[in-house]
Amino acid sequence: MIIFHDESCLEYSAPNHPERPARIARSVPLLKERHPDWEWRIPESASEGALLRAHSRDHVERIRNARRDFDADTPVYPNIYAHALRSAGAAIEAAQAALKGERAFTLMRPPGHHASQDRAMGFCYFNNIAIAALDALGNSAQRVAIWDFDAHHGNGTEAIVANNLQIAFASIHQFPGYPGTGTESFANVTNYPLGPGTPRNHHLEVAERALEKLAAFEPNLLLVSAGFDAYAGDPLVQMTLDREDFGTLGEFLREIETPAAVILEGGYSEDLPEMIDAFLTAWSG
Repeated sequence: MIIFHDESCLEYSAPNHPERPARIARSVPLLKERHPDWEWRIPESASEGALLRAHSRDHVERIRNARRDFDADTPVYPNIYAHALRSAGAAIEAAQAALKGERAFTLMRPPGHHASQDRAMGFCYFNNIAIAALDALGNSAQRVAIWDFDAHHGNGTEAIVANNLQIAFASIHQFPGYPGTGTESFANVTNYPLGPGTPRNHHLEVAERALEKLAAFEPNLLLVSAGFDAYAGDPLVQMTLDREDFGTLGEFLREIETPAAVILEGGYSEDLPEMIDAFLTAWSG
């Protein structure tokens, strides 16, 4: 297992914001203690060319030169452009590692799956997973699948990849819930909205069915938007999964033969490090 991580991603924060440095800071020592054989790499920043595969030039310039918050959830932090570049770069490198036969995970912030071509929102500035998917297609991959099990709909990813028949996208998420999208499926996009309080077994059945459909697409690369906010203890949604269930999601992924890379998205409980460990341990076998 390769973990792409740069401790500089801990350098920004806002009071009482749920997307806080502790999400990563508490996960690093736990993973290093439990898995001393895993390899840690500092990622390079994404290039502007890579960003422009997923975002408009105007959007890139807005992030680079931002002076005021994008919305109440998505502040302008000092050096947020550089932080977002590193997070996107980690996703690209994780995808490249997967194509070489490695398992790779990005332990970075900010997350990305709400960012669209022209909008930063939902704690997200650049869409890390869409950038990685399009970069892979621009190099050696012919087909890429994206499995998004974050409890919030990956609306930005959907918007970027919609109708790109080289990409299959699936999102399993709470609805009603932020951002209020993800009820319809079309073309290369399959959405699986689940009501608040959906029983764990049903949630897992849906996630497995979504992954099996993606595998049937026969992708060269499977990218995972791994949000851990469907955990029963998460403060932002009303889902029911526990630590064991994230291990089950990892087992589902291990059974898929497609090269895979996992990109961290949400997860805002104090137990996030345990959820990440359960998933990665099961995936690594």
